[in-house]
Amino acid sequence: MTTPTLRLGLSQAVTGPKRSKAFALPAHHLCTHCVVVGMTGSGKTGFLTVMVEEAIGAGIPTLVIDVKGDLPNLLLAFPSFDPAALLPWAEASRAPTDTRSVEEIAAAMAEERCNGLGAWDIGEDEVRDWHARTAIRVLTPGSTAGEPLHLLSSLERRSIRWDNDLESARATLSAAISLVLRLLGRDPDPAKSREHVLLSVLAEKRLIAGETAELGALLHDVLEPTVEEIGALPVDDFISKSDRKALAAGLNTLLGSPTFASWRQGATLDVGDWLTPRDGKTPTVIVSVAHLDDEERALVLGVLFEEVLSWIRTLPGSQRLRALVVFDEVYGFLPPHPANPPTKRPLVALMKQARAFGVGVVIATQNPMDLDYRALSNAGLWCIGRLQTDADRARIIDGLSTTGDREEAQRLGGLVKKLAPRFFVVRNVHDGGEPRVVQPRWAMSLMRGPMTRSELTRAREGR
Repeated sequence: MTTPTLRLGLSQAVTGPKRSKAFALPAHHLCTHCVVVGMTGSGKTGFLTVMVEEAIGAGIPTLVIDVKGDLPNLLLAFPSFDPAALLPWAEASRAPTDTRSVEEIAAAMAEERCNGLGAWDIGEDEVRDWHARTAIRVLTPGSTAGEPLHLLSSLERRSIRWDNDLESARATLSAAISLVLRLLGRDPDPAKSREHVLLSVLAEKRLIAGETAELGALLHDVLEPTVEEIGALPVDDFISKSDRKALAAGLNTLLGSPTFASWRQGATLDVGDWLTPRDGKTPTVIVSVAHLDDEERALVLGVLFEEVLSWIRTLPGSQRLRALVVFDEVYGFLPPHPANPPTKRPLVALMKQARAFGVGVVIATQNPMDLDYRALSNAGLWCIGRLQTDADRARIIDGLSTTGDREEAQRLGGLVKKLAPRFFVVRNVHDGGEPRVVQPRWAMSLMRGPMTRSELTRAREGR
């Protein structure tokens, strides 16, 4: 079987002759994960967009986590260079002093897109073919701008995992119960929280019996437990009736909340199903949390990454890249010790374990100081855009330097500081680790910046 390659742009060596050549990355190199860093305006999101375009164009299903609202721009990879497709997006591109009509702006945008892609030997036929072979889906937990996402699927929609993979089913159930308890302001720790243990035991009994563990039913089970003992203690000794009544009251408040109701409807949380190709098209699923606040994002993505981790553990081992997980702007979700948001444990586990199953992880951030370097030590590909602060550059230079030589480290640090927008220093351990300067190709997608909810709805309808 031919190894797919990702045509990401042009590169030249940092030392020696400055001859440019195509930068074609063998897809399986991403099995050992990738880190992309660069300050605002460095072209980081554009680089990620090109990487996703190439991955799904090569038949690799991709899960994209969108925090800023930019990556749904993948919906705007129009199948032709006709200005008519750009008309709905032309007004937002108008500069304050631009006196042209919307039609003139759209025509100029179409010409720029045609010329930009043409410089990379991508014509209308290639764009049309890519569009026909890909399927892009946007999920928006708690919102109908995209497809809503049922975050408590592992509770309220019974999975076949309860019949054939009990360990994986329990892991996703635990994450859903932790989410519920966090929303109630209670201890979400699966090993220490009595409420977590009680809900887990009651829910698991229902799910193993072939039923669902819908929250309303669990509320009644909390008040009138369907088990006599938990561990070695009677239920009333493990957690008192008054404490169970308080827990049931909290669950009832959640059930009555219109906001919470939007988190209990929509697509089932099933990454394996999402990334299954259908009708000859390679799927890309974008989970956008740009509309949520910081705490909600951490809760939602914590449950999502636990599901991703459970899914990859059901896969057979592989040295080929069978799927890609891309997370743009990981700030706050994979922080250094001692911070421990709900996303950290599954993300660290993914960076350590996913490669064995042929699943690559790509994470990006503006500031390398934001990241837990114990997890990132597992990354084999680093793409470094311009970084302005000395602390940021110092953080990554040791990893970029191939010899540990102080002079080389200083030279690389100066190079990173001087990089122009849309240029990256790339180090890939699979080709010897010699740094190269890479210019990503022009994106097929219209890079028009973060989308509002109404724009996202319009883009989905257009696709």
